[in-house]
Amino acid sequence: MYNFNFYMPARVLFGEGKLSELHEQKLPGKKALIVTSNGTSVKKYGYLDDVKHELDLAGVSYEVFDEVRPNPTSKNVMDGAEKAKKTGCDFVIALGGGSIMDCTKCIALMMTNPGTIWDYSLSLHGGKKDALYAASPIVAITTSAGTGSEVDMASVITDEATQEKTGIFFESMFPCLSVVDSRLMMSVPQKFTAYQGMDAFFHAAESMINKNEHTMGRMFALQAIELIAKNLPKAYHDGSDREARTNMALANTLAGYYMLCTSEHTMEHVMGSFHDDLIHGAGLIMISHAYFDFFAERKAAEQPMIDMAKAMGVKDASSGKDFIKALDDMIASVGCSDLRMSDAGITKEELKKYPQKVHEVLGGDITADPVLLSDEDYLAIYEASYK
Repeated sequence: MYNFNFYMPARVLFGEGKLSELHEQKLPGKKALIVTSNGTSVKKYGYLDDVKHELDLAGVSYEVFDEVRPNPTSKNVMDGAEKAKKTGCDFVIALGGGSIMDCTKCIALMMTNPGTIWDYSLSLHGGKKDALYAASPIVAITTSAGTGSEVDMASVITDEATQEKTGIFFESMFPCLSVVDSRLMMSVPQKFTAYQGMDAFFHAAESMINKNEHTMGRMFALQAIELIAKNLPKAYHDGSDREARTNMALANTLAGYYMLCTSEHTMEHVMGSFHDDLIHGAGLIMISHAYFDFFAERKAAEQPMIDMAKAMGVKDASSGKDFIKALDDMIASVGCSDLRMSDAGITKEELKKYPQKVHEVLGGDITADPVLLSDEDYLAIYEASYK
């Protein structure tokens, strides 16, 4: 019999144009800190102005914090929390992709708790403290179809001093309201469409091979895999395809509802710990063939891989190798077959440092792989992935 807990407190507004309904919702405070990136896209395409307009209609005041990096850092978090407290904000709004939502959750936590964000990290050099107080309320408005962060409590933050990229999560970091409006995703550039979509795919695929997989996780994961296999290539080749964008947004959120990540995510977090400009989805793609093939070679996850292959359109799938081929074909269909670790600044020599780091950062559950990996296995996967 299955035993599991399922908790989903976020109210989700899903669909093209749903951002325009934000002012009709019961917002969780009187003054918001709108958190967004240090890039230009949310301003260029009018998304930030749209959010401001909705808040004006709702009679809610706001400040803007637009300093979040692609891989958010401890400093980003603390700077944002300081601005929120100084300006009297009582809730936060994340406007952006996964990095923005991750940073926003941690800003919300540090608006109400003492110390620094790393005091609450479970990584090797983290303080491993429990949060004394609930985070400030969080509204998540996602502009990407990749992380599922709009419906979970997890965040990923980098501490530059310790070279750790790790997860931080408390139950109060669940968004109370999320907007998944595919209109905000129409402007995502081609390569980021691929990286983000494959990130969502791996959330689902790792959940499927996780030895703790169960009926709830499988339900979300297989539907997400089917949607991504059908729609990611379409969205990649034609970013204006509204149906494909909407289906990718749905797949992203479904994969986020029950995310049972394995060591693949941890292995990529190690890569990002040393190279904080490495885009998470790209790093996952780089190691994915060798990672999943490790288990396919050993027939360690045959049925989940057969089920995934069938969800990807391989009707006569009969082994894990069918999934590996389907995975390789999908990666090729979105122009990512030639991603190279070396282009991200990773050297083959530094790979030797990575296995130990797997035990020091948080990503997925390294004890939940179909076969428990040794440090030699981690290194072999990294080396097989290296180009």
